Amino acid sequence: MAMSCKDRKPGSLDNGKYVRYTPEQVEALERLYHECPKPSSIRRQQLIRECPILSNIEPKQIKVWFQNRRCREKQRKEASRLQAVNRKLTAMNKLLMEENDRLQKQVSQLVYENGCFRQHTQNATLATKDPSCESAVMSGQQRETHQHPPRDASPAGLLSIAEETLAEFLSKATGTAVEWVQMPGMKPGPDSIGIIAISHGCPGVAARACGLVGLEPTRVAELLKDRPSWFHDCRAVDVLNVLPTANGGTIELLYMQLYAPTTLAPARDFWLLRYTSVLEDGSLVVCERSLKNTQNGPSMPPVQHFVRAEMLPSGYLIRPCEGGGSIIHIVDHMDLEPWSVPEVLRPLYESSTVLAQKTTMAALRQLRQIAQEVSQSNVTGWGRRPAALRALSQRLSRGFNDAVNGFTDEGWSMMGNDGMDDVTILVNSSPDKLMGLNLSFANGFPSVSNAVLCAKASMLLQNVPPAILLRFLREHRSEWADSSIDAYSAAVVKVGPCSLRGSRVGGFGSQVILPLAHTVEHEEFLEVIKLEGIAQSPEDALMPRDVFLLQLCSGMDENAVGTCAELIFAPIDASFADDAPLLPSGFRIIPLDSGKEASSPNRTLDLASALEIGPAGNKASNDYSAAGGCMRSVMTIAFEFAFESHLQEHVASMARQYVRSIISSVQRVALALSPSYSGSHAGLRTPLGTPEAQTLARWICQSYRVYMGVELLKSGTEGGESVLKTLWHHSDAIMCCSLKALPVFTFANQAGLDMLETTLVALQDLTLEKIFDEHGRKTLCTEFPQIMQQGFACLQGGICLSSMGRPVSYERAVAWKVLNEEENAHCICFMFVNWSFV
Repeated sequence: MAMSCKDRKPGSLDNGKYVRYTPEQVEALERLYHECPKPSSIRRQQLIRECPILSNIEPKQIKVWFQNRRCREKQRKEASRLQAVNRKLTAMNKLLMEENDRLQKQVSQLVYENGCFRQHTQNATLATKDPSCESAVMSGQQRETHQHPPRDASPAGLLSIAEETLAEFLSKATGTAVEWVQMPGMKPGPDSIGIIAISHGCPGVAARACGLVGLEPTRVAELLKDRPSWFHDCRAVDVLNVLPTANGGTIELLYMQLYAPTTLAPARDFWLLRYTSVLEDGSLVVCERSLKNTQNGPSMPPVQHFVRAEMLPSGYLIRPCEGGGSIIHIVDHMDLEPWSVPEVLRPLYESSTVLAQKTTMAALRQLRQIAQEVSQSNVTGWGRRPAALRALSQRLSRGFNDAVNGFTDEGWSMMGNDGMDDVTILVNSSPDKLMGLNLSFANGFPSVSNAVLCAKASMLLQNVPPAILLRFLREHRSEWADSSIDAYSAAVVKVGPCSLRGSRVGGFGSQVILPLAHTVEHEEFLEVIKLEGIAQSPEDALMPRDVFLLQLCSGMDENAVGTCAELIFAPIDASFADDAPLLPSGFRIIPLDSGKEASSPNRTLDLASALEIGPAGNKASNDYSAAGGCMRSVMTIAFEFAFESHLQEHVASMARQYVRSIISSVQRVALALSPSYSGSHAGLRTPLGTPEAQTLARWICQSYRVYMGVELLKSGTEGGESVLKTLWHHSDAIMCCSLKALPVFTFANQAGLDMLETTLVALQDLTLEKIFDEHGRKTLCTEFPQIMQQGFACLQGGICLSSMGRPVSYERAVAWKVLNEEENAHCICFMFVNWSFV
């Protein structure tokens, strides 16, 4: 084998002549390349000395060989990446063509049905003159109210039901049995989660998804069948019977239970048939439906505390994709019996958007997450494998759901109230619950903690987006949490007993968020919260200790329609073992008006509406309502405590008071975040429509023009209010920070808030140095004197961090001094150009 390379600069190596290498030399160089792809000059000379076979090659020739080798490696990786993108685009194109064919069929069917309806209307008009019409209508009504005879549930009968379910499912997945409309806010594309649609005008609620996943069909089917692993609302799926079919398929009889999302509604259960089979074209199908009104076979009687819901034909169509992976169609179609919940909660059970977010899209996200983990490193944050972190997330979510539902079959019993029914107290001292807490764990709960108490409540919120409220609760724990309670909860996961003190003995020093992991679309975060400097007893007041919490955050995307926002946490020991005991507590906020939310997807504190404030008064509240902002949501709060049995009354009293204080704090924060409140209480935070904000916007633009010699905004923008509006909607992230020893942010436009993933309320708690990595901080320290002396500086592109720890890349950044009317420095303004999340 012979190999040649040519220097990239003509004349720099033997007048551009080729240098040929022997196979032995190439083998030696390849071996060295894998050890060190970019050796220094000293290292290259050392290589020549260590390898006699390379002794006749000059160091400059070795340098050129490594340059070319790195170039070929880069080209190979880029070619591989482009091939993968091409395969993905080809598969997506196939999906879109199939979807287009389905839509054309649906249009044809609608045209046909419209013609039939017109003909029927004309016939009905003529029939009104016919005296036999009334009898015909009555006979039709009798036919409609006639009940179907019981279905045969023998093996042969179940196979008939299974084949019928398969046909109905396929007609929904790829046919026109259901009229599908694109889900608001979801646009298909190569980088999207998939094509998401919701039903229109069909019984119950239904959602449909089509997507690409980098897993083989059998693996996809295996993961989707394990519903509790990806569907957080699923309590259990029990396979009660398995019947093989002659065509190689499998019929399973399942009993499934779903948690109730709030304390105000009962849980759901399903009695299901699941049919797995392979189609003639090699596609794998898993379809399900409820079994009802059957005879001659197994049945499932009603279960106490559960409402029997119905699953209409649903399932998964999984087809192998050329080049690897799978194309998957998912259909979820249910009747969740909305009559069984209070009127205010019925939108949760009548919304196809909520079903799509909670179930259909959750399945796709799980598949994409696992596919990403397979293709990347097996070790993530804190040296944990992705599967271990997923297990921790599931334990947090499941523990919180158990606390919210308080099933009696798990040992929960209700305590009497104290004359008020706003907070419910449950106690669990069953051995199964205590074993689940791992009392024998070396650093786990002390043996004296022989019971668990849960205090829970639900409340209705209005005119505050769930994502913004949850983000505030996450970033400002000291606004609602009592540090002595955190200290008590943390103490029970350490060796030795801990008694609850009646007074507050310590305060928060600071809160540090340590990211652990996030899912592919960043809709869920797992992190460790370090609460620094909390005294756990009066004796420890002079030596406060750090408290650690494992925390799960989800639903903080303000643009996602119908998304439930959750903040669930549990104290952990510093050792943070995989099997550490967890007592989850937290918040769940569920929007009740998903349809209204869709009409106004961008409402960060309703600042866009605040821009409309004029000198005549505040219009924020009216604009907010007009944009669909008169929203409602239900918040569920649940807190768990391990305790000694003889302290039950004392702990119950403490828990009631604590949850009531949290409710009061949440109501105060929600009121402060409500746009209708912010206008009439300007002292809480300055709306963007005030003269101060308009003046700041004018100073920012004038200073940019002075230092940069060009206009920041498009020409023609006049007047303070118009300047502020244009600045607010500028596509680049613009933000100001104070001129202090530790600069903090004081203002950001909409793009800036999106980039930092924060709100105007939380913005002022974010320091400038926190958003830069080590390299960025060094660059900033170098350029800051130039900014103060010269008035501006242009920074090269790089990486910064949002308030949630997500890396953000930007092409370049500009910093300039903002001068006031007296030409004194008022603040520093930064503009990040072409930013995007990495």
